[in-house]
Amino acid sequence: MREMGETLATLRKEKGLGQKQLAALLNMSVGTVSNYENNVHSPDLATLCRLAEFFHVTTDYLLGRSGYRCPPEVLNQYITPEYTAQDIVNTVLSMDSVSQIAVLHYVNYVKSCAEGQASEK
Repeated sequence: MREMGETLATLRKEKGLGQKQLAALLNMSVGTVSNYENNVHSPDLATLCRLAEFFHVTTDYLLGRSGYRCPPEVLNQYITPEYTAQDIVNTVLSMDSVSQIAVLHYVNYVKSCAEGQASEK
């Protein structure tokens, strides 16, 4: 299980923020942010929820209890007019393992094609 402080620091850096900037945005002291990132102190429940909202992750992800980063409401987003992300996940989970692997290969193929097109631009 990874430490919350490491996760918090990574998320902050991904947003291109320094500790001082994050502290200002969340109305807390730089020392508090530093203490969280260095696992000296842990945020209270309300602050943990604010951090999760700010970084658009689950509290379980922040706490290192889950590798799933996206909040549950992301699963309700429509990918097409007929299918939500949750519909797609449920469909893949209902398949046998050979079919799941085939889907993953296809997704990786489509992803590599998209990356190739992006690099050509």
